[in-house]
Amino acid sequence: MYKLTLYVAGQTERSVRAQKYLETLCAQHLACAYEVQVIDVLENPEAALAAQILVTPTIVRELPLPQRRLVGDLSDAERVIRALGLDDFLDEAPSPKPPNSDP
Repeated sequence: MYKLTLYVAGQTERSVRAQKYLETLCAQHLACAYEVQVIDVLENPEAALAAQILVTPTIVRELPLPQRRLVGDLSDAERVIRALGLDDFLDEAPSPKPPNSDP
């Protein structure tokens, strides 16, 4: 089970886009084994302070441990997957390896 927290600042275009990217990524790659919590730092600055969030959007993988963070644009799915350490747990089949070109 993955627990992810997305910190955003208001309902700006950037915040809404980050939410959509994260939900799509989770639905496509993590099946149903995830929970996403969205925290608006403008409405809940105490949560941002407690989590030491300085920039939005920020996504935090709370579980499984160790915790991981990614700050900024979430549009590059491969980057998000790698940064959050999700690459070992993807539902996708592994990419085929290129044939050996050595004679």
